Amino acid sequence: MHRPLTFLPAFLLLFIAVSIEAFVVPWSRSDSALFSATQRHDSTQSQQPYKPRNVLPNLTWLRDFAIEKVFRVPKPVKAGSDRHGSLPHPSSSELPNTLLAKYGGDVVLRFNLSTPAEEQALAEAADTLFLDVWEFTQNWADIRLREDDVPSLLGLLPKSLQKAYSNLMPDLAKTIYQSYPSIAFADPALAPSRTDRSFTPALRTSDGVENIFFRDYQPLSVIVPWMRLMASMFTTHVRMINIGTTYEGRDIPALRVGVSPNLPQEDEEPRKTIIISGGFHAREWISVSTVTYIAWSLITSYGKSPGITKLLQEFDFVLIPTANPDGYVYTWENDRLWRKNRQQTSLRFCRGLDLDRGFGFEWDGTSYQSNPCSESYPGDEPFQAVESHRLAEWAKNETDNNGVSFVGFLDLHSYSQQVLYPYSYSCTADPPSLENLEELGMGLAKAIRISSGQQYGVASACEGAVSSKLAPTGGVSRMETGGGSAIDWFYHEMHVRYSYQVKLRDTGSYGFLLPKENIVPTGEEAFNAVKYFGDFLLGNKGIESNLVQEMHRSIPAHPEAEKVEEQEQLVDDDDVKDYVAEINWELRRRRR
Repeated sequence: MHRPLTFLPAFLLLFIAVSIEAFVVPWSRSDSALFSATQRHDSTQSQQPYKPRNVLPNLTWLRDFAIEKVFRVPKPVKAGSDRHGSLPHPSSSELPNTLLAKYGGDVVLRFNLSTPAEEQALAEAADTLFLDVWEFTQNWADIRLREDDVPSLLGLLPKSLQKAYSNLMPDLAKTIYQSYPSIAFADPALAPSRTDRSFTPALRTSDGVENIFFRDYQPLSVIVPWMRLMASMFTTHVRMINIGTTYEGRDIPALRVGVSPNLPQEDEEPRKTIIISGGFHAREWISVSTVTYIAWSLITSYGKSPGITKLLQEFDFVLIPTANPDGYVYTWENDRLWRKNRQQTSLRFCRGLDLDRGFGFEWDGTSYQSNPCSESYPGDEPFQAVESHRLAEWAKNETDNNGVSFVGFLDLHSYSQQVLYPYSYSCTADPPSLENLEELGMGLAKAIRISSGQQYGVASACEGAVSSKLAPTGGVSRMETGGGSAIDWFYHEMHVRYSYQVKLRDTGSYGFLLPKENIVPTGEEAFNAVKYFGDFLLGNKGIESNLVQEMHRSIPAHPEAEKVEEQEQLVDDDDVKDYVAEINWELRRRRR
């Protein structure tokens, strides 16, 4: 079937509009970097996000119009929405029946943990009641359950925990409803094309965001065409590739961004490559949007930002927005809080495997996660999860047959704001390059802190998930198994020297239901971390001096250019010395 002829002019409009934006992006990004670099280095949770100015305000309508035509995005519907274009705040009785049936009466509780015995008791109680453990750190654990089951849970806990909790989300169903971007549950004008789909996404505007794609979370049906568009527009340094096929037959799409040398070489060295992945767990939407934001930032900065151009000449970046397309689609069409893939298990009514527990290194299927109904079920054997197996096969094929050397792996998750390095499976086994992992991990956290003021903790993936009093002893009680993780497998089996799991915003106020206003700020701080990651691999260790030099080179002359020198003075040599001293002190402390 041929596409309508109207598609061609719309695509041409989109090509022109996005090309204009690609030219303009470095200006606004430079302003944003300049703004971020001059902030205080302490955490400022109430800090307002920087709003980049629109250099060509009269042309953004062209871009938005073209995107709406190409992706068939419905026009914003103002009626019934608030001034930000988000969904109204309904009462529980006004929520869709399907949502009420699944999550009506559910709450999310945070338990503050202070002793190993408390963590042990909470882990066993969650196991007994088959509860959904949202997230956990050294100090707290967030658990979803029905409000009616709270007394049963408290009855299994020691007295010290029976009052050591707070209710993060008293009405989970309403919070889920409001997290969907412009969803029309009952509007016939936006009815799904298939009767079995419960949700239909639509894009609406958001204050302070110039790119329509990042104004809201996007479904896979929008992300994939967007990726194709990037590959077709920026052919010099972008290719769309396929990692493999999912359990339900979908492709696992990725963008390879980089500029390989054109001149033939006698002894051609393997191409150094960095993988940035998101969406291993389907409900972690912010990880998916952040990977696309990093991709867009790298793509549009090439040839305009000397620092990014250098990185793309030295490295290829493989960006995988979601390693779990089946699960991600399911969160849009059926269950917003679905975590696993959609693979059939031995129990017909309990589908799905945890992709991040399915890799072959130190796989663990002996704990309570051996129950197929567990949110962390790793399968009956290593690599039973189809998508984990496909990713591993692709990575091995790249190194064996395609001249690739993987030097970095960044696996984005949510939530809790942590930078975690190997090992995940054990708190007593130290990786051979522990000091290098710690140094770069603290550098990534520092890069985020300087750019946005957000605090990210740094620890091994095991220590980040257990009590600090338990970790050194080996007597570890965890909320879930740490074996079979992606970062451990890439580090140990693929010899990726720098392998990290980065848990993005927030620290629990919204959890997996992070509002859309956080998409761009989270993307910006992650992009700054990626720039630091690349600079570190190139041998550069001073983030502040690199940032100032980058701004100085990339900011074009315009009416406010004279302010740059004044702003640079705020990031001086003393800051660099303080930064290096802080890292050295932390490394010495950890050695003790």
